[in-house]
Amino acid sequence: MNRAKSPRRFTRTFGPGLLWAGTAIGVSHLVQSTRAGADTGFSLLWVILIALALKYPFFEFGPRYAAATGESLIEGYHRLGRWAVWVYFLITLSTALIIQTTVGLFTASVFTYVLGVTWSIVTMGTLVMGGAGLLLWTGRFRALDSTMKGVLLLLAACTLVAATMALPRATASYWIPWPSANSDVVTFGFILALVGWMPSAFDIAVWNSLWTLAKNRASGVKVTVEEALLDFRIGYVGTGIIAIAFLTLGATVMYASDQSFSADGTTFSLQLVDLYASTLGAWSRPVILIAVVTTMFSTMLTVMDGFPRAISRTYHVLRVGRDMAFEEDKGKLYWFSLWALAGLTLVVFRFFVGSLTTMVDFATIISFITAPVLGYLNLRAVTADHVPVTFRPNRLLRVFSYLGLVLLGGTAIGFSLSLVWG
Repeated sequence: MNRAKSPRRFTRTFGPGLLWAGTAIGVSHLVQSTRAGADTGFSLLWVILIALALKYPFFEFGPRYAAATGESLIEGYHRLGRWAVWVYFLITLSTALIIQTTVGLFTASVFTYVLGVTWSIVTMGTLVMGGAGLLLWTGRFRALDSTMKGVLLLLAACTLVAATMALPRATASYWIPWPSANSDVVTFGFILALVGWMPSAFDIAVWNSLWTLAKNRASGVKVTVEEALLDFRIGYVGTGIIAIAFLTLGATVMYASDQSFSADGTTFSLQLVDLYASTLGAWSRPVILIAVVTTMFSTMLTVMDGFPRAISRTYHVLRVGRDMAFEEDKGKLYWFSLWALAGLTLVVFRFFVGSLTTMVDFATIISFITAPVLGYLNLRAVTADHVPVTFRPNRLLRVFSYLGLVLLGGTAIGFSLSLVWG
């Protein structure tokens, strides 16, 4: 049997794609997809599908590059020139706190509501991030890998059950091609925000390449390009299905009502669960609660690992060059970055506790604007001369990548100019 197709072998190499999915399925799905459905029915389904299609190549390049070369994308950037590493590093440093604060704020809000406590958002954030940090501290990559498999299985089951039960409520009026009746709530900025994290920010292509290498070390088996791509595609298709499921829940439950989501994180969580329970029936409350909690905890866990892992590897590459023996999660900078970001996140909580949706829109728009730069670096790295020809993306995928860069880049430039010139 071909070793790339051996079920036993694949179970040993399977995992980085799920970590990628765990990061992607979070604020973009639970907040943005649900809001899109609540405000427009299924009118923005096409936006989600186009975003998933256009951004696919740039995410796939992470595991493809790592499996083909045995390096992370950060080493790939270094081969292009130190300038490329610095560009990535500056983008990461400038967005890490914004993204982690957004994820952390909603995660803490969700746990506050689910546990039914009156603690401050800072207290709950300390407990949630502290718990995630201790899990990473005690188990490192193995704990992250094992936890995410169970969490995502539970998340997918609960979300799909709820969406399937809700779908029959949709009528023909929910499927208009453009939300003309509700056009006052659909702004260009919101569409960019929806695309910005749909399915996620381009940063996690780098994380996926790092997780692929970490999985190789943890399992003792070097993943093939075929296995890495299958692993990733399972996670990618799953994130798309879950995004549509949350859009369905928002559309079928809230679109026809006269309610709108609050900008406060805890109130948003309460509205989300209570509206589903009152409309779908009391049976849905535990299902939605589990889906919400698992969604956000999985994202919080992977974000808390991803940024420190990337920062540690980037600093090491800038300081000493390419070093395949380096393990990010065993270095002091990894742990310093993890706890420093957690501490800064708690400080920022105090200023945005009542502005969840504003914070989400801001973070996702920033990700949209920086996406073309990171996408270009990923494409350059995976098509470089040192990558074996057989493992480089084919002509069709390269053409589609350039199309995505033109569309994403053109829109980002146009939006940035509109902000400058009003």
